[in-house]
Amino acid sequence: MWGAPAEPADSYYEVRPECTDVPVTKFKIKVGLLFKTMLEMKHFYPGKTLSVRKWQTSFAPDGQLDIGKTLNRIHRGVSSDIMLNSGIHPTIRGEVWEFLLGCFDPKSTYEEREQLRQQRREQYQKWKNDCREIFPVVGSGQFITAPVITEDGQPIQDPLVLLEANNAGKLLELINRGPLDKKIIDWLLLLHQIGLDVKRTDRSLVFYEKQENLSKLWDILAVYAWIDTDVGYCQGMSDLCSPMIILLDDEADSFWCFERLMRRLRGNFRCTESSVGVEAQLSHLAAVTQVIDPKLHQHLETLGGGDYLFAVRMLMVLFRREFSFCDSLYLWEMMWALEYDPDLFYLYEEPTPSLEETKKKAKSMRHYGKFERENMKIKTDEAPLPISVFLVASVLKEKSTKLLHEARGLDDVVKILNDITGSLDAKKACNEAIKLHKKYLKKQQAKN
Repeated sequence: MWGAPAEPADSYYEVRPECTDVPVTKFKIKVGLLFKTMLEMKHFYPGKTLSVRKWQTSFAPDGQLDIGKTLNRIHRGVSSDIMLNSGIHPTIRGEVWEFLLGCFDPKSTYEEREQLRQQRREQYQKWKNDCREIFPVVGSGQFITAPVITEDGQPIQDPLVLLEANNAGKLLELINRGPLDKKIIDWLLLLHQIGLDVKRTDRSLVFYEKQENLSKLWDILAVYAWIDTDVGYCQGMSDLCSPMIILLDDEADSFWCFERLMRRLRGNFRCTESSVGVEAQLSHLAAVTQVIDPKLHQHLETLGGGDYLFAVRMLMVLFRREFSFCDSLYLWEMMWALEYDPDLFYLYEEPTPSLEETKKKAKSMRHYGKFERENMKIKTDEAPLPISVFLVASVLKEKSTKLLHEARGLDDVVKILNDITGSLDAKKACNEAIKLHKKYLKKQQAKN
C-alpha cells in the first residue's frame, strides 16, 4: 500500500522557536491512499482526513450540506479495530466547526447562511460598540491587565492602569455622572483578569506574537462577559476561545463559534460559594468509574478523592492542557461529531414558524453522531451523559494500574494525571470513551 506522505498537522499552527518543550501532535493529515494489491484494499478500511475536496462535494448546488456524509468522514475509524487518520483538514476546520457547533443548519442554503452571518456580525458589532461606549479600550487594538475600578465603583488611580487604559478619561466621565449600574461595575471588574489570561493563553504559538490577535481574543471575551451576566468570565474560557480566533478570520464569526461552544459548557463555569459549576459532571464521572472500574473508584474514595475534583481541569477546558494544541482540536471535533444532533441549530435559535416547520422534518439516523445514536437507543427521561465524562473515565482507566499502586494521597493522583500532559493519544482516547460508554449503558440496562 502506498499513500501520500502524512502531513504533520503542527505545520499549520507554528510554534515559536524558543518554545522547545511544547508537545508534538500525534495527528497526521492523510488525504489519499493507494493499494499495491486487491488483498490490501479488501482488508484496509480507508480512513482519511476530511479534505477540502471532500468537504466541497458534500454540498448540494443550493448549499445544503450532507451532514451524515460529513460526520462519517470525520469520525471514521472510531470503534473500529484500526486506528485511522480522520478528523478535519486544518484549512477548512473553522468552516466545519460552525456546523458541528450548531451555528448553521445543514439544511440551510448558501444564501440563508450568508444572510444569517451578516445579521450576527451586525449584532456582535452592536454589543462591541456598547462595551466601547463604557470602556474605550474595547476595540482599540489594546487590552488591560490591571484593575480599573474598585468593587464599589471608584476608578483606580494607578500609573499602570492609566498607562494601559489611555482612554480612562471616558471612564472617569462616566463615573462622574453618578453611581454606576451594578452590571457595569461587575463587568469592569472582570476586564483585567481577562487580560491576564489572554497574555498566558497559547503563548507558544507564533499567532499570538501579534498584538492584534491578543486584543481580538480580549475583545471577544470582554463582549461575551457583557452579554452573559450569569457567567461573565472565568479562568479557562480563554483556552476555549483561542482556537476560534485562529481558525476563523472574522472576529464576529469567531465570537459566535465561541458563544455556541459556551452554550454547551456554560454550566461548568457557573460557580457559587457552595458549589462548583462542573460538580454535576464530576458526580457523573464518579458514577461511571464506579461501574466500569469499581476497584479504582474505591481506591480514590479511600484517598479522599471521591468528589473527583482532580478532574475539574479536564472537564472545564476540554483537555486543552492534556493534549498538544493540534491534538486538542482534533479531539474536540471528534467529540462534537460523535455527539452531533441535527436539531442542534434549533436549540439555540429563537423559534419562528419557518424554523419550527423545518425542525419537524424527519431525520435519518445517519444525521446523528455515533455517540448520540447509542444514547437514542436508551429510553429514559434523564439527559444523556456528555462524551467528555467518558473521555476522562478512559484516561483514569488507562492510568488505573499506576493510580492503584502508586497513589498514596490526592497529591499523587494529581501528579500522575499531570504527568500525562502531551503523552495522550486523542484517537485512542475517543475509541476508549466509546467502548466505555457502551459498557456503561449495558451494565445500567442489566441493573434496571
